Amino acid sequence: MNLIWQRFTLSFLPIKEYLGTSYLHRFLVGSLHSWRQTSLLLQWGDIIAAALLSLVYTVVPFVPNNTTLVGLLLSACAGFWLLLTISDEIVSENVVTVTPIHLLVFLYWAIAIVATALSPVKKAALNDLFTLTLYLLLFPLCARVLRSPRIRSWLITLYLHISLIVSVYGVRQKFFGAAQLATWVDPESPLSKNTRVYSYLANPNLLAGYILPAVVLSFIAIFAWRGLVPKALAFTMLIVNLLCFRFTDSRGGFIGLTIAVIALVLLLRYWYSGFLPRFWRKWLLPIILGSFAAMCVIAVIFSEEFRLRFFSIFAGRQDSSNNFRINVWTAVYGMIHDRPFLGIGPGHNAFNQVYPFYQLSRYSALSAYSIYLEIAVETGLIGLACFVWLLMVIFNTALVQLQQLRQLTSVEGFWLIGAIASLAGMLGHGFVDTVWFRPAVNTVWWFMVALVASYYTPINRRDQANEVIN
Repeated sequence: MNLIWQRFTLSFLPIKEYLGTSYLHRFLVGSLHSWRQTSLLLQWGDIIAAALLSLVYTVVPFVPNNTTLVGLLLSACAGFWLLLTISDEIVSENVVTVTPIHLLVFLYWAIAIVATALSPVKKAALNDLFTLTLYLLLFPLCARVLRSPRIRSWLITLYLHISLIVSVYGVRQKFFGAAQLATWVDPESPLSKNTRVYSYLANPNLLAGYILPAVVLSFIAIFAWRGLVPKALAFTMLIVNLLCFRFTDSRGGFIGLTIAVIALVLLLRYWYSGFLPRFWRKWLLPIILGSFAAMCVIAVIFSEEFRLRFFSIFAGRQDSSNNFRINVWTAVYGMIHDRPFLGIGPGHNAFNQVYPFYQLSRYSALSAYSIYLEIAVETGLIGLACFVWLLMVIFNTALVQLQQLRQLTSVEGFWLIGAIASLAGMLGHGFVDTVWFRPAVNTVWWFMVALVASYYTPINRRDQANEVIN
């Protein structure tokens, strides 16, 4: 059974050997290597790539979702990754940068191309295929530069500081008021006058999706950063991020955070299991999870806003937001039923052109309000299966590398734990919302995936065989 799982998650795949003998790889990679040797600019290739990524993660939460600036920055990142790739030297160090995650991302992109070619609205799907390609190419550039510990530390720190600025403004909105730009609360609910903060992102659910990884990573920074001052900064970030996250009143965000906390506790329990006394090995997990549950209960008892918002999750159609989503999901099931294999093509433009033929009266929508349904609509069940496969490969790769880092007692293992918990939380949020597709959240998602891929080291086949035998 273990052998089947390893084959399914591509753990046995000899990527290094295959790429070393691939004519296509040889043709594409290294074709401009002689030019790169004489280029003063490309001698600093990874530093320039890190600067481009820094611009992306600095700008993206402060600009509108449809702005061309993000598209230009992503295009620059994609073009520079291509330039670095074709000018690389074909050596083992560069071959290792290709991971099983890369292969599954490429496979999903190929499925999206076929879905576009067969789309009933090809022009709209083609336009969004280009956008999807830019986001997918952000991943290999991130994965490449994040292999450098210094660049990895810089980009994580940058994201945490930018998210702190976003969170501070969100907290300020709660105390000083903010105009509600849309009806985010049931107008007949006692919370109809409640202020849901949105900071610079103009949407509280989008803000929660962006802040969730920051909550996780700021908590991890307390363990990973050395020195009293950095730890104090990390603790401050955690408190501010949690306050801002709470004030979004995003129910999908609450679901995601709960999943992220459970993942964090399980992974930290595993990480410290060899150092804990017997009592704590047995009771640490129940104590922490019980404490988290107790905090939620206290919040429900003493905060009417939180109590009403929390119980609205279980209100079914009695809550207008729930009712809206259920009606949208009903229409989406019809779209999937009619085009089950490869969907209608990627992107919200294709969705907006096809959805009106299926929508129920008075329930117009810009998306499927679930990333899994959205992927099934866009690329069919084939695309959804590939996405689930990709997730399995991501988490398997992360857990295998976490085991190696734990054996080395490397502090880098904490950031890997943060990436795993962040991904789990974002996927939980994605069950009931599609903010995952917005630039502010999608760029962070691929940053977390790239963080996992950056720790990848091929496992020797003989070592794997010994593990199977044992």
